[in-house]
Amino acid sequence: MYLCPGGLKGKEGREEEETRAVEMASHSQVLVEEKSSVRILTLNRPNQLNALCLNMISRLLQLFLAYEEDPSVKLVILKGQGRAFCAGGDALPLVRDIVQGKWRLAANFVTYQYTLNYVLATYSKPQVSILNGIVMGGGAGLSIHGRFRIATENTVFAMPETALGLFPDVGASYFLSRLPGFFGEYVGLTGARLDGAEMLACGLATHFVPSTRLTALEEDLCKVGSSDPSFVSTILDAYTQHPHLKQKSAYLRLDVIDRCFSRRTVEETLSALERETAHQEPHDWISTIIGALKKASPSSLKISLRSIREGRLQGVGECLIREYRMACHVFKGEISKDFVEVLLAFSIVDSS
Repeated sequence: MYLCPGGLKGKEGREEEETRAVEMASHSQVLVEEKSSVRILTLNRPNQLNALCLNMISRLLQLFLAYEEDPSVKLVILKGQGRAFCAGGDALPLVRDIVQGKWRLAANFVTYQYTLNYVLATYSKPQVSILNGIVMGGGAGLSIHGRFRIATENTVFAMPETALGLFPDVGASYFLSRLPGFFGEYVGLTGARLDGAEMLACGLATHFVPSTRLTALEEDLCKVGSSDPSFVSTILDAYTQHPHLKQKSAYLRLDVIDRCFSRRTVEETLSALERETAHQEPHDWISTIIGALKKASPSSLKISLRSIREGRLQGVGECLIREYRMACHVFKGEISKDFVEVLLAFSIVDSS
């Protein structure tokens, strides 16, 4: 027992306070606006680029499940506070748990995360994700599985996991494998950054709307009185633009990407890229790709390539189940210890 302003409290009192504190934290980290039949959810950890912690994931899962059963809710809008939609999952607690030998706690985190991904991928009501900023890793899982994904001139998309000793997860083996040609392998293995125009061109985004028009778009979306996605689509189509790809866009080099990233192994892909440098002018872009692959975790590259290839033949549920098993092997250090070692090297946790 311990002393508090209200007197003595025992174990039950402490547990109640801890539960209340967790609920308050999750409510402040995911803001909810109710506008007629529309619910607007805002990720609210701007100083952490809206990185997903377990409280946020649990809260989002609770809300999405409740809204699906609530006939008064017709549409859900998801966005982020600040300059990021969501920069991914919060890796700090996971690495701490793994270093302390508690890998099952890390596995519990991805259990909730992947469950949320599956709920979004199979959601019966339209969901609009407004990607006005950074979208990486877990942020992709939170948005790409939804029906509508709005990119802007501020959008920066990436799956940087191979540089961290991981692999593109959150159902990425499903959605990357369905991009044109072998663009998914390129994005997943290199961690390349895409802008909003590239996201629209390859299909990761369904619409492109200038950021100055987002407020007006939200106002019109809040007038939707039906869960029929065609009503939402009509509104989005009225706002969408089709920006030109930049001259140096990787998507304009899809022929080179297909020649190199269609190879059976990572080693064959690297060899193909190196051959391209002999007759490509200029070849700075290819040299950058080669550099990124050589800096990445070798084991992560191999399992990422295999994961994306297997994803082509699997449904989203199968992909998430397989990725969960893969994540557990990574957390246990059975594949390699690159994940923990890389993050320790970046001083994300104190190795002492």
